[in-house]
Amino acid sequence: MSTQIPLSDDDKLVEEAEGGALLAAPDVVYHRMLIANVVFIGRPGAPGWILVDAGVMGTAGTIRKVAAARFGADVPPAAIVLTHGHFDHVGVLAELARDWDVPVWAHRLEKPYLDGSAAYPPPDPSVDTGLMARLSPLYPTAPVNVGERLHLLPEGSLGEVIPALAGWECIPTPGHSVGHVSFWRPADRLLVAGDAVVTTASESAYATAVQSAEMHGPPQYLTHDWIAAAASVRRLAALEPEIVVSGHGRAMKGPGMRAALHRLADGFEEIAVPRQGRYLHDPQSAEDGSAYRRP
Repeated sequence: MSTQIPLSDDDKLVEEAEGGALLAAPDVVYHRMLIANVVFIGRPGAPGWILVDAGVMGTAGTIRKVAAARFGADVPPAAIVLTHGHFDHVGVLAELARDWDVPVWAHRLEKPYLDGSAAYPPPDPSVDTGLMARLSPLYPTAPVNVGERLHLLPEGSLGEVIPALAGWECIPTPGHSVGHVSFWRPADRLLVAGDAVVTTASESAYATAVQSAEMHGPPQYLTHDWIAAAASVRRLAALEPEIVVSGHGRAMKGPGMRAALHRLADGFEEIAVPRQGRYLHDPQSAEDGSAYRRP
């Protein structure tokens, strides 16, 4: 199991918002959908809100409930934006995008996993003894197909292509997946990190259930390029975020969080990289095409 970097209660953001969501900023809330978070960007009652990621299978009703409580009944988002396309972030993507009739945005290197043309490399249960890791061979890797709605995110400023995300930037953070991205708002130094860093031990079912507050690298059993993952964490630490909303675990804030993030970045190879695993010496990357295999 990866080394723990504990975070204190003072580092947590736990104020409740509408529909059982948790508040990260006046216009940013998140909600845990079984094992992974989804993020809602937009002020209460305002149209043109954004959904970041789309939960696991069976969570569409909960996502709609949170959205209705915050933005009003039958108020669809302007778009669904993805950090990446793993199963726990796109579980109800096709359903929501169809029912809301909205575009889906993702990095160009995630396109094969979102247009039905390729499956992710298989999970690696050998990285850890935790239950979530041991169960990982059961997690789906086949692609979803939202190709007719899919748009490709630019790197950098998002306001020109997604007006509702004016002031936000798209930052490539590959490693956990080849086209993983994080979203950054410089004005208040708010980072939506996806799975580039997580704030609970995602390999452990117990930690996932109780949301133990710790700074970790990406979930080990689904990370396919550890060199890229290390570079991504160091890029995020250099931003000096004030608030981090990750794909797993509670949102964190302040100097304690930043110190933990820097410790993770500085010692990533010792703290986050598993001692064994199929992708340690055989990373899957876009450059050699090995990230793309037929389902």
